Amino acid sequence: MSEGKLLIKDGHVVDPSQKLDKICDILIEDGKISEIGQIANAGAGGDTIIAKGKHVFPGLIDARVFVGEPGGEHRETIASASRAAAKGGVTSFIMMPETDPVIDDVALVDFVRRAARDDASVRVYPAAGITKGLSGEELTEFGLLQEAGAVMLTDGRRSIENNLVLRRALTYARDFDMVVAKETIDKDLSSNGVMNEGLNATHMGLPGIPREAEIIVLERDLRLAALTGGNYHAAKISTSDSAEVISKYKKLGYPVTCGISVNHLTLNENDIGRYRTYLRLQPPLRSEDDRQAMIAALSDGTIDIIVSSHDPHDVDEKRHPFAEAADGAIGLETLFAAAMRLYHNDEVPLVRIIDALSTKPAEIFGLKGGTLKPGANADLIIADLDIPWIVEESDIVSKSKNTPFEGEKFSGKIVRTMVDGKTIYEE
Repeated sequence: MSEGKLLIKDGHVVDPSQKLDKICDILIEDGKISEIGQIANAGAGGDTIIAKGKHVFPGLIDARVFVGEPGGEHRETIASASRAAAKGGVTSFIMMPETDPVIDDVALVDFVRRAARDDASVRVYPAAGITKGLSGEELTEFGLLQEAGAVMLTDGRRSIENNLVLRRALTYARDFDMVVAKETIDKDLSSNGVMNEGLNATHMGLPGIPREAEIIVLERDLRLAALTGGNYHAAKISTSDSAEVISKYKKLGYPVTCGISVNHLTLNENDIGRYRTYLRLQPPLRSEDDRQAMIAALSDGTIDIIVSSHDPHDVDEKRHPFAEAADGAIGLETLFAAAMRLYHNDEVPLVRIIDALSTKPAEIFGLKGGTLKPGANADLIIADLDIPWIVEESDIVSKSKNTPFEGEKFSGKIVRTMVDGKTIYEE
């Protein structure tokens, strides 16, 4: 679709940023939302897309995506991740710094931005390491990294153990109004574990990871966030106790937010079945009670955002006994459809789901997008919420195929993805 005028007609528009949830039209001019409401036609030289019977949402923003490039291009490149994102309705994503070399200086941030400009059809925002080499010891140059284009500070999968380092990081980041996003996992308590600690782990003969491995670190982090006044984001939570403590600090007025992987909203430890290594994740899939608690926390706003936690691994890293396989799963292409399970099961309102997938991550990390307000970039998706489909490996466009939803049946599919008013994916 070329630039110019484009009218999206008769779609059911859901935009949490405007509290909009009704059938209306959207006029796009030169890549931006021009008007929204009842619009007769696109005007001279304009094109029209009839969206009757379909939903129109702001493009999804995924705040936790691991990409192999540079150093692990066999797993995923920025270009292949972009294609997967477009198919899944993700118009923007934040790329984690765990590459080789890691993104901990200005040159690497610049590399990601240039590669994204040249090879990606979606918006790719680099995150930068909190510490040099993601070692948890020496802080990086936050101000210079922000100036170069980093939108988040994180050590990715690694949790900073040194309290003083984390305190200094939160204080330093506060001065630049940057968000520190933290993995909440205790290295020692989780060191030998491969799945949720409990009866299932015992029956399967696998070492477990206790819920306390998450909760203890989270409570420590939140106390330091309160001490410093820094913008703290818990990257992924998975237990009811974590939701309770996050809620407590939010009510006290501290600038804390949290995310959850869509996997932990739609799967539990029983889904591991016969040692399915694609379901070896970090944090591990928890009990059904914890999953239900996570759904309730998402619904009431305690959990701010949903992420795919897209983490590609090749066959050699996953075709091992469960205890020896790498943890992590891809998710860009299934993020939307998996989240729609919560809608179809009447567990979370559609507006809250889209808020968590688009509007809220844009707000937390200061990104363009997450809205269909006039004047905004025309980053949007058109979806049919009732299309049934099955996840088949042969249909996956990501370079890696380690999806936890292989063979799963979904209802809801992206039929068009647009960035700056241009169609970058069409079903």
